[in-house]
Amino acid sequence: MSPLLEELIQALRCLPGVGAKSAQRMAFHLLDRDRAAARRLAEKLVDASERIGRCTRCRTFTEAPVCVLCASASRDSQQLCVVETSADLYALEQATGYRGLYFVLHGRLSPLDGRGPREIGLDHLAQRLAEGEVRELIVATNPTVEGEATAHYLSEIARAADVGVTRIAHGVPVGGELEYIDRNTLAHAFNGRTRVG
Repeated sequence: MSPLLEELIQALRCLPGVGAKSAQRMAFHLLDRDRAAARRLAEKLVDASERIGRCTRCRTFTEAPVCVLCASASRDSQQLCVVETSADLYALEQATGYRGLYFVLHGRLSPLDGRGPREIGLDHLAQRLAEGEVRELIVATNPTVEGEATAHYLSEIARAADVGVTRIAHGVPVGGELEYIDRNTLAHAFNGRTRVG
């Protein structure tokens, strides 16, 4: 195999969920069928890696110092939703009618991986809460062990700043059947039940 082709395949493996076979398929597709798309992809990757940074307010990806959401006067600056990734932010924007602002951690607390409070920007979050504008901190971390530890830490920071804290609900998905839900999810949903009517 060509050394350059091998390097391309190895480079494609950096993508999440892409193993050796998938990377090989992608490389062959781009070279066999769509070299124009390969050039366009390469140009956009270089362009994005050089021009996209992080918003100085919420830390999501943007080309400007302040992202479009943070710059918008129509957003409710008293609500701040904390998410683990920019992908989570986009998922919430597409699925909900939430009109507040965000703060992106770009990870979660994980001491074993060397990710402490500073590495995920909690010092910046504490400063933002200290400004006094935020009244509600919405914790939207994932329901993993690290996500729950991060949620607890976020609650402590909010309480220290005298900011109310809410947590997004976790539980049974819409259309899900109880017999197929894992035990932990079902227990969490049952214990987090709310009054009807």
